[in-house]
Amino acid sequence: MTFAGFPPETTAFLGELKANNDRSWFEAHREIYERAFRQPAEAFSATIAAELEAALGQSIKAKVFRIHRDVRFAKDKSPYNAHLHVAFAPAGANGRDAAPGGFYFGLEPGRLHLGAGAFDFGAAGIDRYRSAVADDTTGAELEALSASLTADDYRVDEPELKRTPAPHAVDHPRAHLLRRRSLSAWRERSDTSFVTSPAVIAETLQVFQRLAPLVAWLNESLGPSPPIALGGTSRA
Repeated sequence: MTFAGFPPETTAFLGELKANNDRSWFEAHREIYERAFRQPAEAFSATIAAELEAALGQSIKAKVFRIHRDVRFAKDKSPYNAHLHVAFAPAGANGRDAAPGGFYFGLEPGRLHLGAGAFDFGAAGIDRYRSAVADDTTGAELEALSASLTADDYRVDEPELKRTPAPHAVDHPRAHLLRRRSLSAWRERSDTSFVTSPAVIAETLQVFQRLAPLVAWLNESLGPSPPIALGGTSRA
């Protein structure tokens, strides 16, 4: 499928879904969902995945997240997500599973967020991450990457831990990195009018290529591990 931008109906549909988040409204507008959400999302994800593969020389797995919410354990029982989320992850060490770190696209009414990172290092990955941070060579590389992204006005999420984990010293020079259980960086836009044109492809690829060194560092450092889900909305 070719992709030249999302139809204007896409953001309108998401805005109306947010205001009418129930099954009867959704079923009455299912044709618009197919035309303005599912089909363009598939075309967009295929286009970006192919461009990333060409730019990075890696196989890329794309995942369009379901519009249906899992409400089994949620207080909010709204049945649908009023946003479009797509994750792009390099293939893992075995060439099949997704690598721990990847790229993320999120579109909702009045907001577009593009980011990359690993959103949960996992029990095994976190030990490898801390070892890489503590190493003077790889740790310095990540510190420089993080600083350069902040200088370029990317939002880097705050560390989850208040204290430096043992056995590392409290005053370790990279304590702020050791206190992480995840690491991601974001570029956000409040003007989403351009998503109806090919400019959304150019903007997405520009941000993803800027964040590619961060993804590469994470995947090299975390090593082979079970695939990590990209797309927890609390991160965006």
